[in-house]
Order: sequence, then structure tokens, then C-alpha cells
Amino acid sequence: MKYSNEELKLAIIGLGYVGLPLAVEFGKKRDVIGFDISKKRIDELQSGTDKTLEVEPELLESAKGLHFTYDVEKLGEANTYIVTVPTPIDAFKKPDLTPLLKASEMLGSVLKKGDIVVYESTVYPGATEEDCVPVLESISGLKLNRDFFVGYSPERINPGDKNHRVTNILKVTSGSNSEVAVTIDSLYKEVISAGTFLASSIRVAEAAKVIENTQRDVNIALINELSLIFNKMGIDTLEVLEAAGTKWNFLPFRPGLVGGHCIGVDPYYLTHKAEAIGYHPEMILAGRRINDNMGRYVVGQLVKAMMKKKIHVNEANVLVMGLTFKENCPDLRNTKVIDIINELAEYGVNVDVYDPWVSIEEAQQEYDITPIDQPKIGKYDGIILAVAHDKFKCLSSDDLNSLKRENSVVYDLKHVFSKDRVDIRL
Repeated sequence: MKYSNEELKLAIIGLGYVGLPLAVEFGKKRDVIGFDISKKRIDELQSGTDKTLEVEPELLESAKGLHFTYDVEKLGEANTYIVTVPTPIDAFKKPDLTPLLKASEMLGSVLKKGDIVVYESTVYPGATEEDCVPVLESISGLKLNRDFFVGYSPERINPGDKNHRVTNILKVTSGSNSEVAVTIDSLYKEVISAGTFLASSIRVAEAAKVIENTQRDVNIALINELSLIFNKMGIDTLEVLEAAGTKWNFLPFRPGLVGGHCIGVDPYYLTHKAEAIGYHPEMILAGRRINDNMGRYVVGQLVKAMMKKKIHVNEANVLVMGLTFKENCPDLRNTKVIDIINELAEYGVNVDVYDPWVSIEEAQQEYDITPIDQPKIGKYDGIILAVAHDKFKCLSSDDLNSLKRENSVVYDLKHVFSKDRVDIRL
């Protein structure tokens, strides 16, 4: 197999947080098919709007070579496919490869001799060759490294981050043989100004991706556990971290909820594979347990504080500020704020959820929650600042106090407000 870059006819499969920014960058340089199974998503993008807010209208407009479609037959016009579909976990915290395998089935139906399929979705080491390739071979009747080729180049998208974007984040690449690996690496170099790192194998590239967020997860779990300890000792965690942070090699992690499509999910892909080969991972799963239980811990602290102030918890009104998994973006995937909301409901609390970044329709569809348009003046027995949106950071003391009843509790999970303005900080 030998393709020059000019001979590669590219299609991006999946136009979400990962696929669309990549498709736009390639669309500035070459003709690209942008494919998504959702007609609604294609119609939206063709109208020049991206509901994820990752790509501004002017950037969409600048990608003159990008053509959107939901028609599978159009994919037959390409010979190189980059797959950027989600890889979630199921209700039992096990990897759910359904979107990835469905995409592989679809590509198998259009695959031709000489074609290249590159996966970007986060998986455990071995998934590309052990799970996806057999589907491609079965549907197409073709054979890997004889008739077609695969690669893996893990996504490194950071939703809501306008500084670290797809072009200025170094890209790891790999291929099913040395020749196609070089071809894939060269393709990405067209748009990745930060450069590329050609891994020695697909499994190495898969493993590199899955440990990036596992490392962050374990570090945050440590800080969360320290926060639990310091709370019992009556010590302010942020003050401890600020003091410890004066040492040059202290890592600046902060306690909090660990959600999103990466940090709260990726470690389960690695632990699943580890257990499948007979190893029980202890530290990684311990970190996951700590982080997954933070919502329950937060509500427990709030309820205790309310009881100390003799606030009747059942039927109390609590405002939760923020629903997205991180600040200043509309991304609701795997948000752990939902754990707080569900735990409050167990206590019979009336919860108002306010988040100016969130699509009400999406919140209803994903979590059966209808966020309010604006908080009510003088209504709340408790306020939880759950997400550090810039709009919340701008709230004055008068703004915050106007929402509270005379006797109330304010809990700041993100250390947005000064210590004297709140009752509890995580």
C-alpha cells in the first residue's frame, strides 16, 4: 500500500466534540466528508451552527472543503476514514463499545481494497485489533494488512478550552504496519501544528490514551480523600493546598466532582482489560470509588450543616448552580452534579437547577431535569455552587445573599467565593 497525501480521500465519522473540530481543520486544507448518523446534527451544521460551541460559525465557514452528510453511501467516495464516535460505560461501569462496533459495521459495508480506517475513540489496549478489526473483516470480506489497514490516534480534545485546541495539542499516531503508520502520521501533520508522535504500535497508542486520564483521576482522588480528612479535622483544604503549593514540585490538583466523558470513564476501560487478563487493579479502582462517592459526601455535609442551623431538610429548597461537567461549556456527558441532585431527592429536598450554559431540551432528554431560567429571590434554604462558570464567579455578595432565606447554608464546591461568603468549602 502506498498513498501520497494527495490521494487520501478523507471522511470523519461522528461530528461531536472530537470529530467536528478535526473535520473543520482538515476542511480548510482538503475535501472532507463529515458524516454523522443524526440528520438533526447534519442539518444544524449545514445551517452554520454548532450546539457544542466548540467550533465558532466563522470557523465552520472557513472549512470550504468540508461537506456534511448522513448518507452512508457517500462514504464510499472516501478511502481513508477517521472514527470519532463515543465510547461510554454502561450502568455496571463496563465499557460499552456499541457505538464503535456499529461504526465499524457501517464502514465494513463500504470498505474497499487499499482503504485505511483510523480510530480516535478512547478504548482499552487491544480493542482496535481485537474488537474492531474482526467486524471490519467480517462485513467487508477483506483482510487486515493485505486488503485494508487500520490506525489509532487518540483524541485529546478538552471541551470548552479555547487555548488548547486540536491543532496545538501534540497528536499520538500509529498504524497496523510501519508503512501505513507513516501515512497516517503524515496525514495528521497536515493540520496538527504542535506536531505528532508516532507510537511503535496501535496497542501502545491505545494504552497511552487510557492512562492520561487515569493518572488525573487517581491524583484528584487523593486530593478528594485529603479533603475528607481535613474536613474532619476542621482544616480548610484550599488553605492547605495553597501552602503546600509553594513547593516547586507540588502538583496543583483540587478536590471536586470528577465527571465528563474522559476522566470519569477512561479508567474503567483500563480496569476492565486488566481484570480480563487476570489482574485486579487496586489503586485505580480505589480512586474511582472515592471520586464516584463525592456527590453523596457533598450532600451529607450540606444536610448536617442545615440541621445544625435547625433548617428542616425535608421539603427544603436548595439551589444547585451548574449542571455541566466542567465550567464554561455546555457538555453534560457523565456530569457528576446529577449525583448531588439525586441524593438531595432522597432527602425529600426540592431542587432548582440553574445553568446558563445548558440546553433545557438536552437536560430533559439526558437526565429528566428541567433547569430553571433564573433563580428565585429569597427562596433557598441551601445553595450549592457546583460548577465554576464565569457567570457565577461574577456574583456579588448582594447577588448571592438575595437568593437566600434568612437562615440558609451556602456550599462552595469550587472555591469560587471567599471563605467569609460561604458556610462550607469542599
